[in-house]
Amino acid sequence: MKKYISIIVGACAALSFTSCGDKAEDASKNEDKTSFKIAWSPYTGWEPISYMVQSGILEKHAKENGITISVDKLNDYVESINLYSSGEYDAVSITNMDALAFPAASGIDSTFLLPTDFSNGNDAIVSKSAATVQDLKGKDVKLVELSVSHYLLARALQENGLTEKDVTVTNSSDAQIGSLFTASDDSNVVTWNPIVNSIKSQPNAKILFDSSKVPGEIIDTLIVKTNSNPAFKKALSAAWYETMAAMEKGDAETMDIIAESSGGSLAEFKEQLATTEMFYQKSAAKTFIESADLKKTMEFVRSFAFDKGLYGDGAKDKDFIGIEFPDGSVMGDKGNIKLRFTTEFLK
Repeated sequence: MKKYISIIVGACAALSFTSCGDKAEDASKNEDKTSFKIAWSPYTGWEPISYMVQSGILEKHAKENGITISVDKLNDYVESINLYSSGEYDAVSITNMDALAFPAASGIDSTFLLPTDFSNGNDAIVSKSAATVQDLKGKDVKLVELSVSHYLLARALQENGLTEKDVTVTNSSDAQIGSLFTASDDSNVVTWNPIVNSIKSQPNAKILFDSSKVPGEIIDTLIVKTNSNPAFKKALSAAWYETMAAMEKGDAETMDIIAESSGGSLAEFKEQLATTEMFYQKSAAKTFIESADLKKTMEFVRSFAFDKGLYGDGAKDKDFIGIEFPDGSVMGDKGNIKLRFTTEFLK
C-alpha cells in the first residue's frame, strides 16, 4: 500500500540535510513549465487515478489548460517520494505525515492540492491475545516502524492511558506482517488494508483500535511543488473531481476500471472503500481543510515526527518546519514554511 515514514533514510542518506532540500528546491522551479509528471502508488484512495488516466479525463483537462501531464503508477511508495523529492516528478500521492517527515523536512516547499481521503478504519491494531488496548501492556507489537501504523499505535496508547514504554515495538515489513500474525497465537500487529481484511477473520483475531477512532488524522493526499504552474494545479484538480463525480454515482465502467487497478474484485475494492472516507466533492474537501480539527491533527503529527527524529539533525524542536493553513496562520517557523494547505482549487 503506502504508509512508510522511514523513507527519510532514503534519498537524503548520502547528502547533507541542507543539500537534499536545496537540490529539490532547484528542481521544483517550474512556474513556467508546460509538461508535468505525476507519480502515485497503489492504495484505495488513490486508485481512481487509474480511471482519470484511462478515461482521458486528465488529458482533456491538461489540453484545456495548455499543458501536458504524464502519470506513472509506482508499486514502490518509498521510491515515488524519493523521485518527487529529487525533482523527477511534479506531484505525488502521499500521506500527511509522510509529506511532513520527508519532503518538508528535506526542505521542499509542497502544497496539499487534493485531500483525496482519510483512513476511517483502513489502519488497525489486530490481536489474538488481547481484548483491549490496555491488555497490550507488556506485550510485543509488530508494525512497520516509523510509519503511520506506528503513529496509530502511539495515538491508541495515548487514548488509553499508556505510552510506548508499556509495550515492545518490533519492526516488520508490510510484506511479512500478515504471515507473522498467522504464525503465532500471541500475535499483536498494527497494519493497513488489504492486510487488515485478510487477517481479521482468523481465529481469535480482534481489532482493538482502528483509524476510525482518530478520524481525519491519517490523511491521503496529492501534493505538488508549491511554485508549480497554476495551470497544472487547475487541470489536476478539475480532472480529479470529474473522476470523483463518476465514482460517487457508482458508474459501472468507472468502478470496474478502478477495482481492476487495485488488483482485486469489485467486491473486495468496495470492502476497502467502506473504511475509506473519500472526498467526492470539493465542498467536503474544503470543509475538511478549513476545519479546526486539521490543526489539532497536524499538532499530533508534527509532535510524533519530531519525537521520532524524523526532522533530521538540523531541527531543535517541532517548530522547525512551518505548516501554513488556508486562513493564513502558520504552525511552526514562519520563516521556514515547507508544507501548505490550500482551498484555492476547491472552490
